Amino acid sequence: MGKTGLFDLEKHFAFYGAYHSNPVNIAIHMLFVWPILFTSLLILYFTPSLLSFAVNDVVIPFNIGLLLTIIYSVFYICLDAKAGSLGALLCVICWVGSCFLGTLLGFSISWKVVLVTQIVCWIGQFIGHGAFETRAPALLDNLAQAFIMAPFFVLLEALQMFFGYEPYPGFQAIVQAKIDAEISDWQEKKKNLIS
Repeated sequence: MGKTGLFDLEKHFAFYGAYHSNPVNIAIHMLFVWPILFTSLLILYFTPSLLSFAVNDVVIPFNIGLLLTIIYSVFYICLDAKAGSLGALLCVICWVGSCFLGTLLGFSISWKVVLVTQIVCWIGQFIGHGAFETRAPALLDNLAQAFIMAPFFVLLEALQMFFGYEPYPGFQAIVQAKIDAEISDWQEKKKNLIS
C-alpha cells in the first residue's frame, strides 16, 4: 500500500514519469542526474563547517553538504525503505567522495570542475527534454521535485528497468496509469493552446 502526502511515492513518481517517458531522455537523465548531485556536494564541501575531523589528511566537515546528504537520505528511505536505503547509501558515497575530491583538488580547481560538470549535465538534460521528450523539464513546474527527488527517481527507474524492482506489487502498473493520464492531460492542454 502506498503512502500519502509528502511521502506519496506513486504521485511523485507519476509526476516525474510524465516528464520522462522518452527512452533517450530517460537515459540522459540516468547519466547526468547523479553527477549534478555529486558536484553540488563538492562545492558545498567548501561551505563553513560547525565541526570537522580529519581521516588520513582528508577533512570531513559537518556543513551544508552533510546536512543535505542527511535530508536526502532520510527522505529517500521514507519514500521506500529498500530503494531508499540504496539511494541513501549512494548519497553518503557522493558526500564522502566529494570530501576526498575537495581535499585533493582544493577550491581553486574544484569550482572549475563543478562549473563544467554542471553546465554539461544541465545542457544534456535540456537537450533530452527539447529534442527527445519535446516537453519542458519538470523543474519549471516543481523545482523541489527536480532537485530533491530526481536522484531517487533515476535510481528507482534504473532498479525497475534492470531488475524489475517494485516498492510493492502493482506499483509500476498503478504509476504507469497515472503517467498516461498526466501525459494525456498535458497533450490536451497543449492542443487547446494551439487551437
